[in-house]
Order: sequence, then C-alpha cells, then structure tokens
Amino acid sequence: MTTAAPATGSNLLARGAVIATAMMFGLTYSLSAALIALDLAERGLSEAAIGANAAMHALGILATAMVLPRVVAAFGVRPLILGALGLAALTLVGFPLMPLVWLWFPLRFILGIASETLFVLSETWINSLSTEETRARAMATYTAALSVGFALGPLILSIIGTAGALPYLIGAGLALFSALFVASPRIEAPVFDKPSHSNPIHYMRLAPLALSATLLNAGLEAAGLSFLAIYAVNVGWSEGDATRLITCMMVGAILLQLPIGWLGDKMDRRKLVILLAIIATLGALAWPLTMGHEWAAYALLFVWGGSFVGVATIMLTVVGSRFKGGELVGIYAVMGLVWGGGALVGPLAAGMAMQVSVHGLAYVAALACGGFALASILLKRGA
Repeated sequence: MTTAAPATGSNLLARGAVIATAMMFGLTYSLSAALIALDLAERGLSEAAIGANAAMHALGILATAMVLPRVVAAFGVRPLILGALGLAALTLVGFPLMPLVWLWFPLRFILGIASETLFVLSETWINSLSTEETRARAMATYTAALSVGFALGPLILSIIGTAGALPYLIGAGLALFSALFVASPRIEAPVFDKPSHSNPIHYMRLAPLALSATLLNAGLEAAGLSFLAIYAVNVGWSEGDATRLITCMMVGAILLQLPIGWLGDKMDRRKLVILLAIIATLGALAWPLTMGHEWAAYALLFVWGGSFVGVATIMLTVVGSRFKGGELVGIYAVMGLVWGGGALVGPLAAGMAMQVSVHGLAYVAALACGGFALASILLKRGA
C-alpha cells in the first residue's frame, strides 16, 4: 500500500521538495565526478587510481540498491532523503579536509550511497504525488529537474574553478538548503510497505524495457557531457562554440520534457516511446551532416537532447502506472543501479568509437537509440 500527499498546498510543497532532491542528485554526480577526478590528478594519482575511485561511487550505488526497498519501509521516505542530503553535504566537505588521499575512496563509496538514495526516493515520491491523468507531466518535470542538476555541476565549476575547497563547500551548501526544504512540517511524504522481493534480478525481469531506457539515458547523457565538445572541436569548432553545443543539448533535455510529458498523458505511451527513440536515432545519424552548419547543429542537438531524455521520462511514467508501493521502490532502486552502469559504459564506448572515427560519438548514439527502438517494437507488452 502507498499513501500519497493530499492534493492541497502541501502537495505543491512536496513537489517542490522532490524537484529539489532530484536536482541535488544530478548536481552531486556532475559536480563531484569532474571535481574529484581533477583533484586526484593534481595530487599525482594515476588514471587507474582515479578510475578505481570512480568505481567506489558505483559500488555505493550497488550496495544501496540491494537494501534500499526494505530500508524505506522501515524508516520512511523523508527521514532517508534528509539523511542522504546531510550525508552528501558532510561527504563533500570531507574531501578537501582529508589529508590522506586513500580516505577519498570510502568517501566516494558513501557519496554513492547518498546519490542512490536521492535518485530512488525522489522518483518514488513524485510518482506517489501523481494521478494517472497527470503522471507523464509529473515525470517530465522530474527528469527536467535532473537535467538541471546535471547542468549545474559543470556550470559551477566553470564559474569558480576547481581549486581549493570552495566547489565542495558550494555543493554541500546546496544539499543542506534542499534538506531544509524537505524538512518542512507542511510536507507529507508517502509511506510504502515492505517489498515482496529483495533480489534485483526479480525487478529486472519485471521491467526490462524501463531499465534499458535508464541505461540508454545514463550512457548517452554521460557520453555527451564527456565527449560532445571534443567531437565538435575535432571537426573544426572553437572551444567556446563546442561548449555552447553541450548547453544547447541540455536546454533541449530540460525544456522539451514538458511538451513530451503532455503528449504522454494524451496518447499511447508505448507508441510515444518508439517515436522518440526513432527521432533520437535519426537525429544522431544526422549529426555528421549538420556539424558544418552551426545553427543547424544547435537546432538538431536541442531536439535530440529532448527526444532521448524523453524516452526515459515516458518509461518512468509507464513503470509508475504499472507498479505501486514496495515493488515500485524496488524497481526504481534497480534503475539507480543500472543508471550507474550506464554512466560508466557510455563514455567508455564513445571514447573507443571516437578513436576509430571522428564521428564515433554520433554512431554510438545512433546505434544505442536504434537498438532501444527495435527492442520497444519487439517487446509488445510489459515495461
């Protein structure tokens, strides 16, 4: 059984709290990933050691995904979100204060725990606030907030730089500000029963297409943030224009979720997912044709960013329609696990492809989106 917040002013406050939590998940990941890697490199660590540190974040996600569904039933959504935001703040402050670099590895593991908790519980909470008639629009707002969080991390670093403790302190301060919002006594959080299963494989079998959409979204978003600017520079763009291309993609990923969510509440959602995946496939194939024409490339990346993120938006909506309570928490927990895997695999695949072809990023994106579109067509039922 799941109880949702009432449809009053407290409901609006709860939606605001969820949006703040989603943004903090995106910010925690996008700020820490680049910042910690650069910091470790300056301290003389090898690429292998930096990669091992990043893997600790993924291990924290894995450990949390295994136990979170039952922990939520025992402690509740809001206490866990507040704990995760506080933990994220303390961990971010801890990095620049730790004199021994090897202690950054357990800190990164703890940050992964906090990130997974924020990811899963914000998704579950926003779903509980939605009716079937408005679910797609609610999930569209949620994914837009995630994209804003992902964009904020690089923006903060571009403004203040990566030196010293200030970037970490800003991230910690934003986490604490979000915690104050979530802690408002006027906000009512949902309550979930204990799930019937704790094995992640059970949830993978329940929602393979939704998990594939999460893998697609995480992989391509991470690959785009890592390599889109490099791709543009390699084909003749200036660094400033290449950076603006990433911004254009992220703005599309944010703004286009609202009309996509509206469509998701008005038409067959599976057909919409297939349509968005096909648009994303064709758009990626068109990248090499437009990179010589600046405004055409901006327009294409704007639409492409919205369409491929829209796939995840609608699949989150489908999952929210089919599953409730502890089962929903379990599926979202595995989605967080898959998201971490996609964020690791996507840049790796894109980097290898770009060594083979200057347009390797575009081809990887087209192959991933096309494969998902085909899977959506062939898998006629289920999520």
